[in-house]
Amino acid sequence: MTKRRRRVRQTEPLEERLAQEANDLREAAKALPLGPRRDALLRKARQDETAAEMTEWLTSPT
Repeated sequence: MTKRRRRVRQTEPLEERLAQEANDLREAAKALPLGPRRDALLRKARQDETAAEMTEWLTSPT
């Protein structure tokens, strides 16, 4: 028996979801003391922002 893949229809564009996640990660990082956990959250936030920019760039008409 093969596994069935659950399909989820996204209601927001990818760029918006990535931007929201980046904002959430930055807010979570503010609550943490300096250290590797905070650095990891900020790194992930930057990656999300970069991914949103790249997606926007790749889907632009020109």
